[in-house]
Amino acid sequence: MSAPPSETASADDRRSSAERIRDAALKCFAARGTAATSLRLVASEAGVSLGLVQHHYATKANLIKAVDNHVLSVMNSSLARPIPDPPADSITDVGNRVTSLVVDEPDVVAYVGRALTDGSELGNQLFDSLAAIGAQRWRVRAEQGLTREDLDPIWGTLNPLVLALGAWILRSHIERHLPEPFESPTQLHRWQNATDALLREGQMRHEP
Repeated sequence: MSAPPSETASADDRRSSAERIRDAALKCFAARGTAATSLRLVASEAGVSLGLVQHHYATKANLIKAVDNHVLSVMNSSLARPIPDPPADSITDVGNRVTSLVVDEPDVVAYVGRALTDGSELGNQLFDSLAAIGAQRWRVRAEQGLTREDLDPIWGTLNPLVLALGAWILRSHIERHLPEPFESPTQLHRWQNATDALLREGQMRHEP
């Protein structure tokens, strides 16, 4: 039997307010770090009462866990999909996913950069997960005969991570050398083209 309309609306409201609080926390954590962010600040950012934040998450630790789980879900859904089979260009395919994250999930990207430099458990988990995904991708490419014969299997996995995550972490310094913000369409296109070219020329096989 379906719930009365008022009860259904109330459940929807509770779900949307919890997500709004989580997203506000993500923004605050990305900008200030978890230690410098209070539940009261999150409530102000979300436009809700402190009591509602505590109702949904009870403690700051629970809110951090909710944000971390959301970030892991976004990263995995964007980057963990298998690469396309040849003749599709898998280098460009993965590059598109990375630049799309910068555009579509700026707070996630900023939080990931902070987590990686803070030495948090989330940073360790993210890096190890992305390294495992990358290793699998490069094994597939090697099995398809697409990689250089002398490609170092460890650095062949790590270098693409350094190129992508390093840009996220060093973004404020990189922007001082760019004519536009890093996330502008022109600069993202330039970054992806340059990164893809490095990987394609340095790690992929070239037929004579």
